[in-house]
Amino acid sequence: MKHNVLFLLTLVFMLSFYSHAQRGVRIAYIDTEYILENVPEYQEATTQLEDKAQKWKNEIQSKLTTVEQKRKDLSNEKALLTKELIDEREEDITFEENEILDYQQKRFGPNGDLFIQKKQLMQPIQDQIFAAVQDMAEGRKYDFIFDKSSDAVMLFSAKQFDISEQVLRSITRTSKRTQANSKAERKAAEEEELIPEINEELEAREKVLEEKKAKRESAVEKRREEILAVREAKKLEAEARRQKTLDDREEAKQAKLDARSKTSKVAAESEEGTSKPAEGAKSVEGKTKTKAELIEENRQKKLAERAKRKKALEDRKNKILEDRQKAKDSINN
Repeated sequence: MKHNVLFLLTLVFMLSFYSHAQRGVRIAYIDTEYILENVPEYQEATTQLEDKAQKWKNEIQSKLTTVEQKRKDLSNEKALLTKELIDEREEDITFEENEILDYQQKRFGPNGDLFIQKKQLMQPIQDQIFAAVQDMAEGRKYDFIFDKSSDAVMLFSAKQFDISEQVLRSITRTSKRTQANSKAERKAAEEEELIPEINEELEAREKVLEEKKAKRESAVEKRREEILAVREAKKLEAEARRQKTLDDREEAKQAKLDARSKTSKVAAESEEGTSKPAEGAKSVEGKTKTKAELIEENRQKKLAERAKRKKALEDRKNKILEDRQKAKDSINN
């Protein structure tokens, strides 16, 4: 590219020297970026394109979020699904991801809608700039008009040769003349999509996916009900086992109490049978003592013996103390 520029500049200077005797070479340049920044149509087209691109980005992000949520739902529901249902849902999720990638490529790819619409929106403005440059070159007899914003490297450019303002005024005048006629057309173009969004194949695929989704949800709900029924049955069975264990324990406890009561009754009857002669021998004024009376009499005897032993210990203690005192007195005397 640099060689081409140098060749072009060399050619210009050679032509300038060659025709200097005839007349001077008229050269000018424009700054396309400056012109575009000051053309209302360009700003309006750029805004439309940015809004459309942002809309597509939001749409893609929304689809990616939906797919990610489906992956999370599948991960949470794997325990309730069969292998066939899991494979089918993973296949659908992968298909949707590929569709999103295709859609992203369609919108933002090298030959996507953004590139095409940018070209469609920019082409009329570029045509206006080219037409204005052509008219000015013919009217003012310019030999060369360069573009400062292009790939050509301009190491120096004098301001007096810059005709960007003249080209901008020319475009503005032309735009004002055609604005009245094209206003309605531009408004209609703004309200409609440049590229149709209808895709019958995609709609059919989405319908099939919706049907599969309803079928899967029905299968998942049925599976969930079966699991809940099994859990409820196990819970009732465990409750029944627990109640039976409690009943068995209560029966065993009652049996032990009955056996203990029976043993106590037999012992009481045996004791009563052996104590009858004693009761007959210990009758007072012709009345036989009862078992309670015999127990009380035995208790009184034990208390009397304990008191007797206590008194004997006390007497022994007193005697020892008297003996010690006597011994102590005899030592002192």
